[in-house]
Amino acid sequence: MKLQLKNIIVALTIAIGLTACSNDDSSGEVTGNGTLELKFDNTYGDADLIFNAPYTNSNGEVVKINKAIYIISNVVLTKEDGTTFTVPKEDSYFFINEEDAISSYVTISIPDVPAANYTKVSFGVGVDEAQFLQGQEGQGNLLERAQAIGMTWSWAAGYKFVRMEGTYTSSIATDDTVFMVHTGKTGEIYNYAQIEVDLPDQALVRANITPQVHIMADLQQIIDGTTVINFDEGTSVMGGSKVQSIMANNVPGMFHVDHVHND
Repeated sequence: MKLQLKNIIVALTIAIGLTACSNDDSSGEVTGNGTLELKFDNTYGDADLIFNAPYTNSNGEVVKINKAIYIISNVVLTKEDGTTFTVPKEDSYFFINEEDAISSYVTISIPDVPAANYTKVSFGVGVDEAQFLQGQEGQGNLLERAQAIGMTWSWAAGYKFVRMEGTYTSSIATDDTVFMVHTGKTGEIYNYAQIEVDLPDQALVRANITPQVHIMADLQQIIDGTTVINFDEGTSVMGGSKVQSIMANNVPGMFHVDHVHND
């Protein structure tokens, strides 16, 4: 009897162990959909971006930022096998507004992402030509959202892709002088920038795992990157070759992924 009872206990122990293993395995199954978060952390060079803090550029101008907004669009996630998941375009326009930052981050939450291991994220800065040409009817509530935070032009049709404002001083401008940098479509040039960033660790999207991809955005690059903007030469940068240079040369260098949390 004792031997029979012992055998029953052993059998139960094995069954419980197998059940536990089975549950562990099922919790990691790469099936179904989950959510992925992109957390944008704005910096100025190596420093956290703080409104009205002084930052010195390579040309000696000292800037203080008090407004920073840019449009992130057309998010595409690349899996480890090279295939991609494209967020539906109508659901893929986001405003990264520093005023909305919580604990330094502005978070984009992307639902209904197929479970997979993701290795890259690509996105646009601005509104692409195809979407712009659809007009207001093809853009959902994008126009209303943009108007509410000053991301449309008052003197022309279209969206502001990047809006950065503040004051600066220099050897010439010894008092705080207001500057504005607004980028967007200029003439027939859309100035839309396409970005692709590699993930240092895979983002493991599961039904029970929501990866957080921490993207650093260095706003110094907008005016002090490959192309250097000198405000002594003009404090309103809103069109022409300067905007084209910012979007083509500077904005693509703004972004990198610092780390990934798989929680």
